[in-house]
Amino acid sequence: MAEAQNSPTLDSARAGGPPSVGSTTAGSIAVAAAAESTVATRMSAPPSFDVADFPVPHGREEEWRFTPLERLRGLHDGTAVATGAGVKVDVQAPEGVTVEAVGRDDARLGRAGIPVDRVAAQAYSSFEAAGVITVPRETVLTEPIRVAVHGEGGVAYGHQIIELGAFAEAVVVIDHTGDAVLAANVEYVLGDGAKLTVVSVQDWDDRAVHVAQHNALIGRDATFKSFVVTFGGDLVRLHPRIAYAGPGGEAELFGLYFTDAGQHQEHRLLVDHNTPHCKSNVAYKGALQGEGAHAVWIGDVLIEAKAEGTDTYELNRNLVLTDGARVDSVPNLEIETGEIVGAGHASATGRFDDEQLFYLMARGIPANEARRLVVRGFFAELVQQIGVDDIEQRLLTKIDEELETVSGSGR
Repeated sequence: MAEAQNSPTLDSARAGGPPSVGSTTAGSIAVAAAAESTVATRMSAPPSFDVADFPVPHGREEEWRFTPLERLRGLHDGTAVATGAGVKVDVQAPEGVTVEAVGRDDARLGRAGIPVDRVAAQAYSSFEAAGVITVPRETVLTEPIRVAVHGEGGVAYGHQIIELGAFAEAVVVIDHTGDAVLAANVEYVLGDGAKLTVVSVQDWDDRAVHVAQHNALIGRDATFKSFVVTFGGDLVRLHPRIAYAGPGGEAELFGLYFTDAGQHQEHRLLVDHNTPHCKSNVAYKGALQGEGAHAVWIGDVLIEAKAEGTDTYELNRNLVLTDGARVDSVPNLEIETGEIVGAGHASATGRFDDEQLFYLMARGIPANEARRLVVRGFFAELVQQIGVDDIEQRLLTKIDEELETVSGSGR
């Protein structure tokens, strides 16, 4: 599987250095003048809580051109009205953790980020109550906080805040199941020195639609680790966005997706290095099989002029298992200062390796088992870093189940 890499310096980027190569879409590197407002860049859409500030998308806009709008079931144009049977949210938290339901006027809303598209703004203006989970200062949890989001067949809008006080440590598992049309905003707020690991699993039923903006604000010397896992749903579009509240912050963003026949799975990331001496590492891997399977990965990294000492890297790899599947992979890097430690990205997409399969079969391993071993090996590096045993085993089992489906069958 061929891989294209770029680790540009400021000078090479100014000179129009070599573009990164996505699977079907070329990545790009752009360097703006230090005085230019980042609000004007493609990576930093003007945020707003007001739906009226965002025109109804028509599919020609850069941020919507890969998304089949007709499958959003009205989330993008205001016609999706919340129903009583939307989603049920259940939170299981260790002792000492505060769980609240608050109104839209609560001052804690919007601290990690503001909606940057119409669906996120619609979600903000339409939710009934926001969930707030707070881990107090210097509290170190030994058991995960578990948030179960179960769709009950209707339309729903949600807002969730997870906040860690200074030097607190926690693992949060957010599990999406059932059938729903859901638009949501999720905020992660990390105090100085805090450590938060989030595992967000999208294991929806076949007809579900899930669109969400995830905002993380990382405090001084804090560490945020995110695992986004996407299997189910008719259409899933997730938009993680990272910003730093002080120097020394670190973000690790991992993703795993398995796109089956007819599914659309879209992951659009933005890491905004707005503070000096912070780090980010992004690694997403996906496998696709079946007619009409479509995966989209957009990886935007913005290094602002004031963010000296930044160290960042992003990677997307895709494994296409059958004909009829499509990948769009677009890494983008925008640099406004040359005083950085490092910045690079890579994108690679390849077909299932018949030579690997032949090698294993020649040693007496049946074809189906050999195929399973190759795909498991492709994902193993990410799965093993999750650190939650039951989730790791569940994901491996789910991968096996996906491989047992008949390739090319509709959902």
